Amino acid sequence: MAVRKSNTLLLLLVVMVLVVLVPTVRANIDTFDDYWKWRAKEAKLDALEAFDPSPGDVSHEFNQKVEKMIFGKNDTRRNLRGKRGRKRKNDGPCMATNPIDQCWRCRSNWAAHRKRLADCVIGFGRKTTGGKHGGYYFVTDPSDDDLVNPKPGTLRHAVIQPGPLWITFKNSMVIRLQEELIMTSNKTIDGRGVNVHIADGAGFAIQYIKNVIIHGIRIHDIVSKGGGTIRDSIDHFGTRTRSDGDGISIYGSSHIWIDHVAMWNCSDGLIDAIEGSTAITISNNHFSRHNDAMLFGASDTNTADAVLQVTLAFNHFGKKLIQRMPRCRWGFFHIVNNDYTHWEMYAVGGSANPTIISQGNRYRASPYQDPEHDTRQVTKRDYASEAEWSTWTWRSDGDVMLNDAYFIESGTPLWQNDFSRYEMIKAKPGTFVSELTRFTGALTCRSRSPC
Repeated sequence: MAVRKSNTLLLLLVVMVLVVLVPTVRANIDTFDDYWKWRAKEAKLDALEAFDPSPGDVSHEFNQKVEKMIFGKNDTRRNLRGKRGRKRKNDGPCMATNPIDQCWRCRSNWAAHRKRLADCVIGFGRKTTGGKHGGYYFVTDPSDDDLVNPKPGTLRHAVIQPGPLWITFKNSMVIRLQEELIMTSNKTIDGRGVNVHIADGAGFAIQYIKNVIIHGIRIHDIVSKGGGTIRDSIDHFGTRTRSDGDGISIYGSSHIWIDHVAMWNCSDGLIDAIEGSTAITISNNHFSRHNDAMLFGASDTNTADAVLQVTLAFNHFGKKLIQRMPRCRWGFFHIVNNDYTHWEMYAVGGSANPTIISQGNRYRASPYQDPEHDTRQVTKRDYASEAEWSTWTWRSDGDVMLNDAYFIESGTPLWQNDFSRYEMIKAKPGTFVSELTRFTGALTCRSRSPC
């Protein structure tokens, strides 16, 4: 009864937040006209529908699927490797080493059944379908020359089409976006089978929309662009201000899944999720060479981000990362079975009372320590006294700490917490991380062969 009451109060709080929510930042929109007001209003309703009042149950379900895959019915580790396919020159035989990959990777007919991927997401983004219920669009042209009337066959033309769409690429290509790529709802960007780079230009703007899957591409060397007149749907264009230089900016959007993407060296963040975004899973990605990797929550005063619910799973945080893996505000964040190679400042940080559940990760502190800053600490709390942050729920469960890394916990222990109707199943400990994250980033996939 206490749990149900707690969840009801949480839902009422979210409703109040969304009712009063107005855009505190214009998301690089110069004129917030009737079209953008409509998109913002619809996105607000979508976020309310996507928000889960029992986030612990979602984490429980996630851990249960990993448990089932690894041990199966016979309580052995043999399921961890999945089904073997044809041996590869570069990455060896196909081994589905986590439940998301097990769902599709080792099927030789994956290219003929691309949309099966949409059935594989777990975590908070588990209801994301992307373009599953629409047709296919084949990107044939890497150019991005006309921002108001995009050329058919380009990625910019694809993402503004109405209705669901599954977007693939005819050939390998490097796309240099002249300005932010402003998407519409119900889209999948699927780079499997080719080598697609979004590089040396602007990044993705997922703003006031829902149902987006980005899979199997490389996003890097993204820069801030000056703005201008850009088409954002078939029947609307408007003026944009200067972009921030994020690789992927998720703004007021819900049901988002980013999977098997390689990202590095963007001017601002690799992935930001702010302004009331929710229902997000970020999985199987490889991140490297960046300072402020991920920002979840816009500011300590923006209560719209109380709805933020993010699953961060099976990712590899690689070399030359400094901080924000992620930095969180307000919401609920399940950080599970990720591999942190090292960091130069901290790995997981936050402010404004976020709930952070760290389960089964491997944290490897840098062997080279700054004498003025203890970089062995995984966590960093900002803008709060110890008396305040000691009440925040930041828990470490089954994490492996290497090179003297340590996680400072706070708040109520998991077994005493009331954010789930059920006792949360234990995540697989960090000792499993090598296998669970073995094939992160954009994969080398060939048609008629396991990926």
